[in-house]
Amino acid sequence: MANPSVPVSPLVPPASPEAEGGFYALSPDDPAYLVFIDSLDYLSPEEVARVKAAVRFSDKAHEHQTRLSGEAYITHPLSVAGAVVEWRMDADAICAALLHDVLEDTGVTKAELKKHFGAGVADLVDGLSKLDKIEFASHQEAQAENFRKMLLAMARDLRVVLIKLADRHHNLQTMSAVRPDKRRRIARETLEIYAPIANRLGLNKMFRELQDTSFRLIHPVRAHVLGKAMLAARGHRKELLTRITDNIRAKIEEVGIQAQVFGREKSLYSIYTKMEEKRLSFSQILDIYGFRVVVHDIPTCYLALGALHALYKPVPGKFKDYIAIPKANGYQSLHTTLIGPYGTPVEVQIRTEEMDHVAQEGVASHWLYKDAEHSGADLQIRTHKWLQSLLEMQSGDSSEFFENVKIDLFPDEVYVFTPKGKILALPQGATPVDMAYAIHTDVGNCCIAARINHELAPLRTELKNGDVVEIVTAAHANPNPAWLSYVKTGRARSKIRHFLRTVQNEESAALGERLLVQELHSLGVPAPEIPAAAWERLVKASGNRSIKEVFTDIGLGKRLAAVAARRLLAEDAIPICTTPGSLTIRGTEGMAIQLAKCCQPIPGDPIIGSIKKGQGLVVHTHDCPVIRKSRSHEPQKWIDVEWESSPGTLFEVRLDVEVKNSRGVLAQVASAISDSGSNIENVAMEGDPEKLFTLLHFIIQVGGRTHLAQVMRNLRQISQVIRINRLRLESES
Repeated sequence: MANPSVPVSPLVPPASPEAEGGFYALSPDDPAYLVFIDSLDYLSPEEVARVKAAVRFSDKAHEHQTRLSGEAYITHPLSVAGAVVEWRMDADAICAALLHDVLEDTGVTKAELKKHFGAGVADLVDGLSKLDKIEFASHQEAQAENFRKMLLAMARDLRVVLIKLADRHHNLQTMSAVRPDKRRRIARETLEIYAPIANRLGLNKMFRELQDTSFRLIHPVRAHVLGKAMLAARGHRKELLTRITDNIRAKIEEVGIQAQVFGREKSLYSIYTKMEEKRLSFSQILDIYGFRVVVHDIPTCYLALGALHALYKPVPGKFKDYIAIPKANGYQSLHTTLIGPYGTPVEVQIRTEEMDHVAQEGVASHWLYKDAEHSGADLQIRTHKWLQSLLEMQSGDSSEFFENVKIDLFPDEVYVFTPKGKILALPQGATPVDMAYAIHTDVGNCCIAARINHELAPLRTELKNGDVVEIVTAAHANPNPAWLSYVKTGRARSKIRHFLRTVQNEESAALGERLLVQELHSLGVPAPEIPAAAWERLVKASGNRSIKEVFTDIGLGKRLAAVAARRLLAEDAIPICTTPGSLTIRGTEGMAIQLAKCCQPIPGDPIIGSIKKGQGLVVHTHDCPVIRKSRSHEPQKWIDVEWESSPGTLFEVRLDVEVKNSRGVLAQVASAISDSGSNIENVAMEGDPEKLFTLLHFIIQVGGRTHLAQVMRNLRQISQVIRINRLRLESES
């Protein structure tokens, strides 16, 4: 209840019987409420009055609501606001935490919130209400679309996600009354999304608590057994831990360093995941405890490291310098693993007090610690850059976006250098293609090769810490669809798909136009004779924005050229005279025209085409066994296609060559193919049990049917060749 002697901000709701009366489901003497109000000592009296008004407003709005546990609903927003106060966030954030469910669960409108508490609070609550609509058990598309909304809210105001994390944290702690299936679903969703977001924002304490609580909800028996084992180990190893702690303190003091030394247990979930990943029992996990040494400045961190390496031998390859190269979430520390007494591995982190603040609270340290304000501001800038990079991935559909973001939420970093010495942090397993897109979209799109540590390396090579990587580009190069099989970053995956989709749409539009013009020609009407009004009617009737979109739909098989042509002519009384016609192709048009993998048509083969929805024109040979049934049952789906006179490129063909098993026969066959002007793309061998014959499976490149006939003639001249067969698959791959 507001103190009458305190001047009231204009944003506090005006005095009313309800406001004067104060509380409904909540008692003004409630200990939780009193502790909460006492914790607001860092706010001004005017701000405290606003927060008290928000408590009353929330209490009134949720007056008749209870939680599944039977408690008054107001206990939940009060607990969420309490967590926000622990981060010492501003009055707007605290008010939003108190009111975060009123738009979702009560009849209160955003306009009312704006009137009573200002636009800032109303926008925060609105953002949080959108987040609460996420339903991860729903269809993937709805899940992904709602996740997109969540990131948009995060990008607008970082306080939104901090309040959401506090909300999720309290919900997890009060799950006992929730159905077991719903409890597990919410816990899995937390492990998948919210815990990684907390980690990405540097909220280490929150991250561990979300993980451990979710683990207990998903696997209660495993968590109980592991917890008991931890308690037992704590007793057995107490003497050892005390000895290590005392030795570290003594060594630090011996070299004249003032420091705080802490020992801590690793989190339950991190031990469980280590047991799972490495297939170890609990007794085999020795490093369940870690030690933290907190000193005053950065140079002292390195002095302390030297002292500890003199005390216990370091494990080679287990030292990481996150001070010189901070993690993407702003985390800084020196990590080293030492061999302690009795061969026990001892993990030690060395950092300054400011780094320790950021390590525990991440972006929240900006509000929480005034001495961490500078680093907190830097971290906020870095976080906003990360959020902006996520928003750049929105070119694809929602499910793609969701997949890409989830990749970026698990960034086990590897640090690489550009030739000029700039450091880039990439996920474990990243390739030069990922690095190229991290530098700039145009660099990624034009990437053709890479030099790793001054040596040429394949683009699929996994990068390692400390690699110096130079990206080689070419002006007319384009992304390769095969890159999608090995890139690791969401950004690279998103940009490659966006480019391929754009190119496919361009090619599909050109194909669609050709198909429609051909259809009009077969009806005896040249396309130029159709009036503009007819084209406009077609666009309007199709629901597209332009005629190019209509062409794209035709090229992708989403719309039939025959239907579009008749719709164009229907209202203009243009006489139709049907004449047969066929579409001429080169086979090199791009993604809009695909040569079927089952029969691999080449120039000279009689061919026929089918418009497949979402793929464009798929071309088969006339005698392809895969399409036989479809051609007879659905003749309307097929169009006549013919080859251009000189396509001027090479096409892949499968060739089986059976030979007598004799020395040097493979070399003779390969030489004959090469002498015929054909490239060998792939070769595999299959022997018979008696080892008398060998079947050679070739994929070769030829210019057309005539060229293939020449290759086969040259092969037949080899005496060891028994049979040659052009292979066609029984099903389309």
